[in-house]
Amino acid sequence: MWVRKKPIILEARELSEKTELEVRLWAGHDVVYPSPVLEPTDDNPSGVYWQVKTLEGVMTCVSGDFIIRGVKGEFYPCRRDIFLETYDIVRHEPLVI
Repeated sequence: MWVRKKPIILEARELSEKTELEVRLWAGHDVVYPSPVLEPTDDNPSGVYWQVKTLEGVMTCVSGDFIIRGVKGEFYPCRRDIFLETYDIVRHEPLVI
């Protein structure tokens, strides 16, 4: 069986040092918060990390990753490269229903 995912519009925000406050206000300070890990790596030279509470547990993300609000209001991080391959931006302002 072959299936196609239903097209749905999700809300997402790019997370970085500049957008942290905006993302935390949008998702909630208890959902997205700074991580105690502050160690530079090759993948993350700034050493700045965030934790994101998801339905599957707490996940770590780095600057440039996206936080997505799912169809049931849940939040989860998505690596920038995966996000750009998977999603098309349909509008920049919030959808008013």
